[in-house]
Amino acid sequence: MLSVSSVAPQPRPPVDPLTVGVLALAVASVSSSAPLIAFAAAPALAVALWRNLLSAAVLAPFTLVRRRAELRALTVGAGRREGWYCVLSGVALAAHFATWMPSAQLTSVAAATALGATQPVWQGLIARWQGRRLPYAVWGGIGLAVLGAVLATGADVGVSGRAFAGDLLAVVGGMFAAVYTAFGERARATISTATYTTICYGVCAVILLVVCLVGGVRLHGYGTSTWLAIIGLVVGAQLLGHSMFNHALRRVSATTISVLILLEAPGAALIAWAWLGQLPRPLALPGLALLLAGVTVVVVGGARPGRRATPAALPADVAPPAP
Repeated sequence: MLSVSSVAPQPRPPVDPLTVGVLALAVASVSSSAPLIAFAAAPALAVALWRNLLSAAVLAPFTLVRRRAELRALTVGAGRREGWYCVLSGVALAAHFATWMPSAQLTSVAAATALGATQPVWQGLIARWQGRRLPYAVWGGIGLAVLGAVLATGADVGVSGRAFAGDLLAVVGGMFAAVYTAFGERARATISTATYTTICYGVCAVILLVVCLVGGVRLHGYGTSTWLAIIGLVVGAQLLGHSMFNHALRRVSATTISVLILLEAPGAALIAWAWLGQLPRPLALPGLALLLAGVTVVVVGGARPGRRATPAALPADVAPPAP
């Protein structure tokens, strides 16, 4: 899940059919994340490791060739602070993947995606902790989202402890996604997309590798279908989906894109129903609907012009991910 800091509105060229197609492709790509994780016959931590390791491997050659000066600048003088923001963002991203990705295998895809989408809510609370004044609409949206989350997770309590544990992991994953974005926004103020994502994904992969090795997580020996699912995560959700959102930011506001990202939840639920046969539990549906409505209010209310807005969806410079 991703976030955006508020920026002054900039004149944009009109939206053309190509941009509409790009946005549709991006939504479809990120919507495939949770179903692919649920489908993969591999430990969730291993899937998270390979997802970030392969993504970093794809980005590293370009960064090492074209951004060597920038990389060196992050190791000396004042640049070290931005370098640490990249590292800390990678640490938080590892915690996000280590909690949210297992949730997609423990609870339903719909619940994991929707509860993980609470990131803007936690982002708003972080902003308040940093001393920013939040609009009343944001507080109302937070209340709606919390109520929806309580209803959705309460429905899973009666189903199984496994599903409820998955719900809680998804919420914690949303929290860590907000922390990851808070550090990332600081880093991206001065660092290019390629440099930031390479460092962030690399640090995340190293941490997940250590966790997997210490925990004895199996990292190989998977079937072909599982490797295809992992490659699908790298190409689709991790690179293609977020890259397309970044491309569209030239013509579409960050607020609009942040709301479009919420379509990942129903999109993932539809894919999981058609592909995996997962039908959301009836009692959870009202809660998930309230949750998404609350997050939408947080995103839109926090982006009102003339206020110090809450970071809510996608950075104007880069959008590395989440599910």
